[in-house]
Amino acid sequence: MNRFWFFFYSFAGVAAVVSFAVAPAMGWWFPSPGYSLSPLGAQIDDLFYLILVITSVTFVGVMGVLGYILWKYGSGQRQRGEFSHGSHALEVIWSIIPAAILLFIALYQMDVWARYRVKSLFDKDAIEHPIAEVTARQFEWRIRYPAPGKTLQDTPQYDDLYTVNDLHAPVGKPVVIRLRSEDVLHSFYLPHLRVKQDAVPGLVIPVWFQCEKVGQFELVCAELCGWGHYKMRGQLSAQQTEDFNKYLEELSKSQFDDGVPVAKADQ
Repeated sequence: MNRFWFFFYSFAGVAAVVSFAVAPAMGWWFPSPGYSLSPLGAQIDDLFYLILVITSVTFVGVMGVLGYILWKYGSGQRQRGEFSHGSHALEVIWSIIPAAILLFIALYQMDVWARYRVKSLFDKDAIEHPIAEVTARQFEWRIRYPAPGKTLQDTPQYDDLYTVNDLHAPVGKPVVIRLRSEDVLHSFYLPHLRVKQDAVPGLVIPVWFQCEKVGQFELVCAELCGWGHYKMRGQLSAQQTEDFNKYLEELSKSQFDDGVPVAKADQ
């Protein structure tokens, strides 16, 4: 047992570094090509990698010091204890440096936070004309669209359109959805776009995002919401504006057209 803890923690540290190194190749990382799908996603990735570098350097440094101590004092040989009242200078240094790093991160992320939570709210057209209302419930996403040519109202209308787990949005411009929860806490997460927002019971929360490429992207719940949490999955279909409008028209026909021709009045 003389060197057990040294090798144990050394193995743990090396395993952690290796897992991060191989994560992208093994598919354990953010889904790609998320970096180029959303302007906001690109900024979030930049912030994430900055914090990852800072925490990685800190982790390696701490593990190195820990390994040195375990190797030096883990030999099993009895040594006379050395008592110290501490170092005031050292305490000041290890208080100021972490505080400075945290202050730097706080200031650096303000632009990302402002763009996601503040600047987007000044887009009155997107806020006043949300494309859909998404209601989270165990264990699905219920989506309400306005009828073609109309705007989404706070309360359901007779001609509203409904789908489950199938969110559509136009590309190339900012869009807003209204997020609700019907039962417990859920989390609306579009990993490709780096968009994540909790759905809180009793609240209606606007969620802003912008997708730059046509395609289908995963929609999942990122909050443990019950036994069926694992199957609460949907998709975002990003479409050209004309295709999005066509989708709403086809959805309207499928819901309100029963296929029975309307009889013409006698002449």
